[in-house]
Amino acid sequence: MIKIGITACFFYPDVSRTVFGPKSLSYVENDMFRYVSQKGILPVLIPDLEKDTLTEILDELDGFIFQGGSDLAPETYGEKPIVAGKWLGDAYRDRYELAIMDYAIKKDKPILAICRGMQLMNVYFGGSLFQDIATQKRDAVLHRDAIKYDSVHHRIIFLGKNVISDLYKDFADPIVNSVHHQGVKVLGNTLKILATSKDDDIIEAIEYTGAPSGRVLGVQWHPEFSDTLKETVIPADRLFSLFINQVKM
Repeated sequence: MIKIGITACFFYPDVSRTVFGPKSLSYVENDMFRYVSQKGILPVLIPDLEKDTLTEILDELDGFIFQGGSDLAPETYGEKPIVAGKWLGDAYRDRYELAIMDYAIKKDKPILAICRGMQLMNVYFGGSLFQDIATQKRDAVLHRDAIKYDSVHHRIIFLGKNVISDLYKDFADPIVNSVHHQGVKVLGNTLKILATSKDDDIIEAIEYTGAPSGRVLGVQWHPEFSDTLKETVIPADRLFSLFINQVKM
């Protein structure tokens, strides 16, 4: 059975929370588990443990998915908050995930980085982020709405022939969901842009050029949320199949 590690989201101690109030919690959103839990695939939520113990667990995993969630902290990519008290991010989770990404890159294990995961991937390779797209890029289309959530969508364009464009070559005008208010500002070193938002050029897919094509990918949309919009958006199974094929190689 193929073992796919999924990085954790965190809830921190909060005594106002009825259950486990004084404790830290690690979790994954259920659509992600449903997306990964296919025949022959074992999803593994990666625990937040000391390095030596964690490395032993990582050694057992065949590939890594970096899921969405909280913002990256501006200090993680060498900036200060552009608005006092807003978009402060989760520096603790940043450190946890960057250590896992460093392991995966150095061990040449396949990576699929989703939403926050793609932003983390960009920062790992030295890039930076828009702390808030609507504030810093006024010509941008709507990329996130807290109420509409994964019903928000827009068109993307592929930049030349690449591993993602090959997946969706039968889509003349591809559409993806959009659940993010941050995005890639300065592209990281050794990264290649695969797709952008059609109407405002926000980066939507990237690839690490230091690995074989398709082995380390990041997408800004949420393939695991695709059932919300069904045939409106490009099919999510193709992206996951590409990732699993890389794991099997």
